[in-house]
Amino acid sequence: MTDTTVPGAAPTTGSPEPAETVDAASGARLTALLLEPDCAPGLWASVDSGEMDHLVPEFPLLRMEQDPIHRHKDVLSHTIAVVAKTGPDLIVRLAALFHDIAKPRTRSFEHGDVTFRHHEVVGARMARSRLTSMGFEESVVTDVAELVRLSGRFKGYSDGWSDAAVRRYARDAGPLLGRLNHLIRCDCTTRNRVKAAGIQAAMDELELRISELAEEARRAAERPGMDGAAVMAHLNIGPGRHVGEALTHLLELKREEGELERPELEARLDAWWAARS
Repeated sequence: MTDTTVPGAAPTTGSPEPAETVDAASGARLTALLLEPDCAPGLWASVDSGEMDHLVPEFPLLRMEQDPIHRHKDVLSHTIAVVAKTGPDLIVRLAALFHDIAKPRTRSFEHGDVTFRHHEVVGARMARSRLTSMGFEESVVTDVAELVRLSGRFKGYSDGWSDAAVRRYARDAGPLLGRLNHLIRCDCTTRNRVKAAGIQAAMDELELRISELAEEARRAAERPGMDGAAVMAHLNIGPGRHVGEALTHLLELKREEGELERPELEARLDAWWAARS
């Protein structure tokens, strides 16, 4: 008997309720397709053979949807290209597979242009429903749905983001930030090398800003080993700039040497104060 247990597919026990039938074999098959080092041939074969009509019925419908951004591709071709660019991480590859899944459902025409308004939000719901029915673990389903929901957020970065917007992007992504950024980098299949380089450079810049703002926040949250009242009591001084200078000195000590025992900290403070006198 063949073992169809695959990482990411949840085990099933007993008989599922009729309204929530779980097809774990489909989940195992999709996982196997996606975890191939070069997954594009397998995905195309699954679509062309009709197998994908059973696994993810929404997916082959992307072939009929022309992407107005990637004009040389239909959405199906673009999606498989994105999946193939990602590393062999099941969560990222599932998110890549579903990141444009709602475009047929959300297509509309405005002022002569095709739009897919809120397709990421709709796609997140579709991904959650489909992956749940395929027996994937709840943690996998939740992460994939969240990546799909956030997958279009970066598109506004070129318009100029404030530091608050950068912090919000990182906060919303949370532990998925690295995976989200990788997915966004791979969601660039343009043949225009200048445009592709520009997108990668913008993501480089965003990641640098996230790192710098995180370090800034970490430093702002730091506290020296003694507070102002303790410094004044120990040195027998009143409020004034000397207290702030002492706290700065103590914070520098903490950054350089880590946490010090209180007697050692007071001895260092005494030495610093004596050197000033």
